[in-house]
Amino acid sequence: MKPFKFKQFEIQQSKDVFRVGTDGVLLGASADVSSASKVLEIGTGTGLISLMLAQRNSKAEFLGIDIQEEAVGLTKTNFENSVFNVRLKNILQDLKTFEAKDKFDLIVSNPPYFEESGSEKDKIARQTVELNFQQLISKSSTLLSEKGIFSVIVPVEAGSDFMEITKENQLFLTRRINIKGIGNSKVKRLILEFSLIENQLEESEFIIEKSPRKYSDQYLELTKEFHIFKNT
Repeated sequence: MKPFKFKQFEIQQSKDVFRVGTDGVLLGASADVSSASKVLEIGTGTGLISLMLAQRNSKAEFLGIDIQEEAVGLTKTNFENSVFNVRLKNILQDLKTFEAKDKFDLIVSNPPYFEESGSEKDKIARQTVELNFQQLISKSSTLLSEKGIFSVIVPVEAGSDFMEITKENQLFLTRRINIKGIGNSKVKRLILEFSLIENQLEESEFIIEKSPRKYSDQYLELTKEFHIFKNT
């Protein structure tokens, strides 16, 4: 499988690991990493999100965890081949048994969101088999620093359940980005950010395409430091 090339790094991909996609790119370009010193990515896949965040924050240190051996190996390759490699580490680790000496200023995840089905394709990466929302949220709440941010991207259909569980775990919604595929369509994804501290909610709308296969000005601006656009 061909690597996916960005301006400052390259992503090696595999048919056995969930590949580079728009959700990961949006989260990597949008998550609030500005004040973070220690970042945890849960479910690294290829390592895309951590690499994007490392490009956006030149001082933060990153730890990625994944339960898939293939994903960990792929992430290791992508981390080691990047110019940010000294600040990036990843390990084979189940979040449910993960312990850390220090808290994290940013925890980021593009979590599994399909209920279990008969399909084996992307079973771990895209189905709530090994990690459900309750486990992800409750564990993340214990790993956040006092002013830390928990940042995720989820389908809009899962948003209500996700936000209800965060409330139960004393996490407050501080930022919500409503993502549409095209201008006149329904919201299809949500980027949600939570904190242990209650603040005024910041809400915005984001449109990926202005017309079929034509990126919007918003998307071009958001990803201009990452994507190599052949045409727009």
